[in-house]
Amino acid sequence: MDAEAWRMRWLLLLLLLLLNKGVLGAADSPRPPNIVLLLMDDMGWGDLGVYGEPSRETPNLDRMAAEGMLLTNFYSANPLCSPSRAALLTGRLPIRNGFYTTNGHARNAYTPQEVVGGIPDSELLLPELLRKANYTSKIVGKWHLGHRPQFHPLKHGFDEWFGSPNCHFGPYDNRARPNIPVYRDREMVGRFYEEFPINRKTGESNLTQIYLQEALDFIKKHQTVQHPFFLYWAIDATHAPVYASRRFLGSSQRGRYGDAVREIDDSVGEILRLLQDRGIANNTFVFFTSDNGAALSSAPKEGGSNGPFLCGKETTFEGGMREPALAWWPGHIPAGWVSHQLGSVMDLFTTSLALAGLELPQDRVIDGLNLLPAMLQGQLIDRPIFYYRGNTLMAITQGEYKAHFWTWTNSWEEFTQGIDFCPGQNVSGVTTHTQEEHTLLPLIFHLGRDPGERYPLSFTSSEYQAALSMLGPAAQQHQKTLIPGQPQLNVCNPAVMNWAPPGCEKLGKCLTPPESVPEKCSWPH
Repeated sequence: MDAEAWRMRWLLLLLLLLLNKGVLGAADSPRPPNIVLLLMDDMGWGDLGVYGEPSRETPNLDRMAAEGMLLTNFYSANPLCSPSRAALLTGRLPIRNGFYTTNGHARNAYTPQEVVGGIPDSELLLPELLRKANYTSKIVGKWHLGHRPQFHPLKHGFDEWFGSPNCHFGPYDNRARPNIPVYRDREMVGRFYEEFPINRKTGESNLTQIYLQEALDFIKKHQTVQHPFFLYWAIDATHAPVYASRRFLGSSQRGRYGDAVREIDDSVGEILRLLQDRGIANNTFVFFTSDNGAALSSAPKEGGSNGPFLCGKETTFEGGMREPALAWWPGHIPAGWVSHQLGSVMDLFTTSLALAGLELPQDRVIDGLNLLPAMLQGQLIDRPIFYYRGNTLMAITQGEYKAHFWTWTNSWEEFTQGIDFCPGQNVSGVTTHTQEEHTLLPLIFHLGRDPGERYPLSFTSSEYQAALSMLGPAAQQHQKTLIPGQPQLNVCNPAVMNWAPPGCEKLGKCLTPPESVPEKCSWPH
């Protein structure tokens, strides 16, 4: 069934459901479901009990899976935070939406506060499009698509925002570098480590509880309104420096990282309970996932688990990009389903528009697929997954096979300094510390038999030749038609950091920026 046929069928179903309930007047339109996207930060595939984490400390997320769908083959669009988030909200690969760098081959790049760029005005974000179906949208937590005011969420379709433009790194002295601001809508209301403390020694912070209350209040405010809501809950407690509130500190067998996971699990449970208690669960689609794999370079104290997969964040091995993913929609998604559909965070863009009964933009390439046929009917849609690192296509997966065209973890120099993206997982010829090209003879793995990418297929085998005949043309066709966007992560300047964010004058927290010195950003890996 093509996308237009599915959209029409879905609109007809909504119409019939509302007519049967007697709530639709002659002049009314069917109300699409509310949409809640729960995006975690650096959480790994192996961090949830339902994915096999042995301490079983995620009862609410495990219950969410039991009441809905668990997706085993769901991917981020990049092994790093900012590009993956940009891909989720645009439905487009970072190489298309500009969230990459050309300052080096295959370099990971993101948006620290000295980066000049951000999400371009030419990109259409999910909340902008949902407005056409009268959605009210809120982001809670980390934005990470540009910290300068022209890039902020309310400039790109969101109606409300509580959170930060950057990650919660710090504390800084506000002289060489400012502390990251926290915003309510268009103005800052404080800074991390100041009005919003994070104790680096103990890991104590109340931020997750604050973010939870923002979500609950938003749902309560909009539950009885005639128009649907979109909540994007993008919290960052599992990103180093990891934090948890006092009630959860010391509660996990997994240490501080586990404390943060337990608090997230408890918070998701509260959100789902509220939806059920207010009688809107059957009209609310909820999806839980992460922006990239667990940061093994921060493990074990401040990093998670990628289960059986190779390496972690920053790499295009499975551990860097395969994510936990749960879909929950009582009365629509059958309880206890497990899907092996290849999925991507970009699919959340397309699926959300389908839920809203909206067409995709016709003036650009959209990489995300509509996953409703997979979620509601158990269909499997054949599609490739592309693994990009910066400006370089590193690998492709289709079906059970994955081909690596380039391999690289990080440089020998970084590795000898103790920066290890694959601790305890050295695979000769695979987890390389120099950029190794395999475009003529890709390394191919069967991910069903070998999810850890340890045993590449023999170049001379018939299985290798069959897999290459499928994967090679798919990659070539993709690259042949690709038109890269203007790179946004090339230029850095200390003068554009968060010295004087909007609203700072009301708080007496404006800082004096240094002289403007634009320069090429340096991305070591």
